Amino acid sequence: MQLQYAISQSISQALHALFGLSVDASQISLQPTRKEFAGSFTFVTFPYTKSIGKGPEQIGEALGTYLKENAPEIKNYNVVKGFLNLEIQEEVWLQLFRELMTNPNHGQGTSSGRNVMVEYSSPNTNKPLHLGHLRNNFLGYSVAEIMKANGHNVMKANLVNDRGIHICKSMLAYEKFGHNETPETSGLKGDHLVGKYYVLFDRAYKEQIDALVEQGMDREEAKKKAPWMLEAQEMLLKWEQGDEHVVNLWRLMNTWVYAGFDQTYRNIGVDFDKYYYESETYTLGKERVEEGLQKGVFFKKPDGSVWVDLTDDGLDEKLLLRADGTSVYITQDMGTAELKYNDFPYDQSVYVVADEQNYHFQVLKAVLKKLGKPYAEGIYHLSYGMVDLPSGKMKSREGTVVDADELVAEMIDTARQQTEELGKIEGFTPEEATQLYHTLAMGALKYFLLKVDPKKRMLFNPQESIDFRGNTGPFVQYTHARISAILRKAAEMGIAVEAASFDNFENLHEAEQDVIIQLVAYSEVVQEAGKLYAPSVIANYAYELAKAYNRFYQEISIFNETDEQARSFRIALSAMVARFVRESMSLLGIEVPERM
Repeated sequence: MQLQYAISQSISQALHALFGLSVDASQISLQPTRKEFAGSFTFVTFPYTKSIGKGPEQIGEALGTYLKENAPEIKNYNVVKGFLNLEIQEEVWLQLFRELMTNPNHGQGTSSGRNVMVEYSSPNTNKPLHLGHLRNNFLGYSVAEIMKANGHNVMKANLVNDRGIHICKSMLAYEKFGHNETPETSGLKGDHLVGKYYVLFDRAYKEQIDALVEQGMDREEAKKKAPWMLEAQEMLLKWEQGDEHVVNLWRLMNTWVYAGFDQTYRNIGVDFDKYYYESETYTLGKERVEEGLQKGVFFKKPDGSVWVDLTDDGLDEKLLLRADGTSVYITQDMGTAELKYNDFPYDQSVYVVADEQNYHFQVLKAVLKKLGKPYAEGIYHLSYGMVDLPSGKMKSREGTVVDADELVAEMIDTARQQTEELGKIEGFTPEEATQLYHTLAMGALKYFLLKVDPKKRMLFNPQESIDFRGNTGPFVQYTHARISAILRKAAEMGIAVEAASFDNFENLHEAEQDVIIQLVAYSEVVQEAGKLYAPSVIANYAYELAKAYNRFYQEISIFNETDEQARSFRIALSAMVARFVRESMSLLGIEVPERM
């Protein structure tokens, strides 16, 4: 932000002129002034007391006096203990606002030339998406959009876990209980149908374990020896050997699942540039395992399994290939990493995966480094915490996880109830009302899941998320709809909002200044969100902007203003807020309505 740098330069000059202290402007940190004090930026003087030999308040007073006399941007100052709070001249804010009006690219970074791949969703083809997948999808989509806004070349990737023992469990149960049932004959989405058989496997498998335990077998041994587990393992071997019957069943059931996933993805508003399938990457991973054996960085145990020793990296020994030759997750990820790099030579590959896989990605990076792969250093695990619901709310049919489709349907119904109670759909056609309910529901859901730092485990409260007051998606969405109504009225009245229409406007209200401060900060916010891989930074910016605008709206008249320049300025200010609300919410994957 040019204004902050100019102030930092002035403080640098002041430190040298007053105290003979040389501090580069880039080393001077400013922070937003706390709401209870006058000012826009605060400089903390405590770190300079030792080198200057004066108290923090003395330093603050001296600097404040110097800046007020010598820095054209500074209108006034106040010192609270060791905090120098700086007030900015009104004309500075107005000039910055005029510059914003003529800059359509504010918040859009220039091309960095960096390639960034963001991998998210990564579903298993044995069950439908659940609440945890929603946080994953929204987080990945938003991070990809934020990376684009920072000027990077971005590819959104989805690695589908379409093979392995868990997939065979659904297939085996379908073979035994399916009776040629299809999505059409069952009336179920394809992913829900396949998920039903995964649950049936689990139920029958547990019964077999209990039976073996009753016969005197140790429970851990029973888990390995249960007939259905042995059959599932045999099916996996047959699949890897290309058994025609097993492969055909696998293709059929996966086709059903993909159709179901596509429907969910469209409904929640996420997309992908490239799909990868573990069934197409695990063989490449096996080749990398063989390469590691030849290079002597991997080793075989007597049973034929292949391992890597990572104790020097602070990790431990890690299995790369089972004794029977079948691959494990890390094998597949080794192949996928290479395939991704060949398709899109990335500077950074962001994996959006839950924090339970932290160790896994440490291992993946270490293994690829041992193999000398050029893309190893670019691997970044965007780890996120689990999502919990208040006890007993919206359980899925299985009674164990919260199904994504069911949750979205619940949210849409809640949005409908809330909106009808508040009377916000007057004049809407049934189709427009249905679209509004969906927009509000997805805004509530995405915003609530994204406003929290990704690394934190969180509690999702559906009722709280859809409130039209407070730090929620609908509150921000309603602010945009309110401004849209103002802009429609202004257009009907023929009121111009170009910068020239308020050239001589001077009397800036504090609430107007607060809005401009938020608008000017947008570019820095986008950069910070990109550095931290944190959509929460964008979400909280959108809320603070909406909150500042609503304060302005409550305190200052727009259409009853008799000064034409003031009225034009306030409408222009409203239009800019609508633009940045729209842009910031778009980075979260959230649409904003034009009317409510």
